[in-house]
Amino acid sequence: MLNKLLAKEKLAEFLKEDLGFGDLSTAYLPDGETAGSFIAKEDGIACGQEIPGMVYELLGGDAVYSPCVKDGDFIKKGTVMGKAVGNAKTLLAGERVSLNMMQHMSGIATKTKKAIDLLDDDSIKLCDTRKTTLGLRMFDKYAVMIGGGHNHRFDLTGALMLKDNHIALAGSIKNCVENIRKHIGPLTPIEVEIETIDELKEAIDANVDVIMFDNQLPQTIRKWKEIVPAHVKVEASGGISFSTIASFKGCGADFLSMGDLTNKVEPLDISFLVKNAVKAEF
Repeated sequence: MLNKLLAKEKLAEFLKEDLGFGDLSTAYLPDGETAGSFIAKEDGIACGQEIPGMVYELLGGDAVYSPCVKDGDFIKKGTVMGKAVGNAKTLLAGERVSLNMMQHMSGIATKTKKAIDLLDDDSIKLCDTRKTTLGLRMFDKYAVMIGGGHNHRFDLTGALMLKDNHIALAGSIKNCVENIRKHIGPLTPIEVEIETIDELKEAIDANVDVIMFDNQLPQTIRKWKEIVPAHVKVEASGGISFSTIASFKGCGADFLSMGDLTNKVEPLDISFLVKNAVKAEF
């Protein structure tokens, strides 16, 4: 679920960016009440249904949003996702931020669901990465979960992952893991990235908890998995796209992390249309 306190802090930043010193286009409209609808213009997975309500609260609370579908629902083109009622100026002032976020989040949720369907393997958990849009990580990762995926570490404090550069600085996987274990608690799991069979054997000897097979073909993962102890989890990562993900079905990995879920976002087309608008008198 979204942390509303943190989400509203971000949304306040976005509103400041969009509104500047005031909305010139609505400044001279009457302050009457009006209504509007958020409408899907293509099929997809709904996400971000809490956003308009938080936006209206930040703008003074004189408008309310009533969702017609839930986050995670499949929606078809033409579906009314939600209805807004309130001060006309507030509805229009919050339109772009609300739409941008709903489109962005619904796009990620839709993409995640598509990837899971293509993978078609319930034994593998599809995960996101830290390759998110700057400033939008909490929203991006929430959208991945809504689409049926799983969150990898949220930030660098979320998990201990030793990648190629860490290993290069330490000299070897063995040295890197031994040095880390001197400073962390016994309950902190260690994940190590490997690219060769020799590195895999070294990671196994170091008794790590998770081994990431980086940029390996599905058949290689399947073969290498045979020597991995049962208690050690395997993650497949790198080079996984919508054109290749189906080939990873049955590869034996426990997790599959896919940067494409959040670093190549295709927003879902959603519009906001005002109804019963108050006629402006100039």
